Amino acid sequence: MAAVERFEDLIAWEKARELYAEVRRVCLMKDMQREFELKDQLLRSALSVMSNIAEGFERGGRAEFAQFLSLAKGSCAEVRSLLYAALDATVIDQDTFAKLSRQAEEVSRIVGGLRSAVARQRDEARKSR
Repeated sequence: MAAVERFEDLIAWEKARELYAEVRRVCLMKDMQREFELKDQLLRSALSVMSNIAEGFERGGRAEFAQFLSLAKGSCAEVRSLLYAALDATVIDQDTFAKLSRQAEEVSRIVGGLRSAVARQRDEARKSR
């Protein structure tokens, strides 16, 4: 298998991008407009997932990439937590909550798998020194 040369080729980044697009679509809905801080933080946390994947990849080192993937995974949890807040504030319905939560969980699993693979590569490189 060929090495990935661009962050855009990472499935984790593509799925994070799709999550951001869906969160953004929901945040543009009328009910979300009355909860400015919640909407803003939800958008920022979803954007953070894809941004951390890209930034970590571009830094070039496995250790830094693994660290940024941890940040991205944490941002997935933040998205899910904020979705609970949006549900409790009745600015999203149960179906929207469930769909976005599942999507965020999927991204989290993919990022976690990538993080584990990168960490294994990092550890193997350290052993071979």
